[in-house]
Amino acid sequence: MEWTGLIALGLVIVTFAALSGKLARIDRRVARVEEQLARSDRRTARVEHRLTLILDHLGIPDDSSSHLPEVVALLQEGKKIQAIRAYREVTGAGLKEAKEAVEGMV
Repeated sequence: MEWTGLIALGLVIVTFAALSGKLARIDRRVARVEEQLARSDRRTARVEHRLTLILDHLGIPDDSSSHLPEVVALLQEGKKIQAIRAYREVTGAGLKEAKEAVEGMV
């Protein structure tokens, strides 16, 4: 009976070691994907910022605020933080991007 228990324990340890190695590889992959997403977010923010500069230079009005009536209403009430939060919820933007966009609406 003791041998059976030791063999079972050995199998559990070997299985645990194998799973730990796989989990470590998955964690590394997830970290790489998160880094790629962060880079993509930064690139997108830069492109959007450049587009805003181009629109401003050409004198083309930014009508994006017309799609965000709740954000505009919060701004008119002086609730800037809530407006940024609402902008993020509607657009999925990051904090910095949302802050810049909301401040641009003022």
